[in-house]
Amino acid sequence: MSIDNEDYQPINCDDYDNLELACQRQLYLHLQLKNGEAFEGKAKKLILRKKIEYLLIDSNEGTHELRLDYIISFSNPEIGTIVIEHY
Repeated sequence: MSIDNEDYQPINCDDYDNLELACQRQLYLHLQLKNGEAFEGKAKKLILRKKIEYLLIDSNEGTHELRLDYIISFSNPEIGTIVIEHY
């Protein structure tokens, strides 16, 4: 079963604002994902497609789109570690 078909669960506004700030500053983030994976890359921008919000992030493998509701936490020395709150 693919989790891509799950209904999107918006994240807390403060967490969204912190991701937006990370994109503006093009911060290098370490992210923990729901599926247990860790991901690292430079935050580029936030996009909305078909009522689902994504973080565009550049890594050594190219640009990736991560659904915001699949992110458990993200961290950077400048902003610390932020645990995502879902509604």
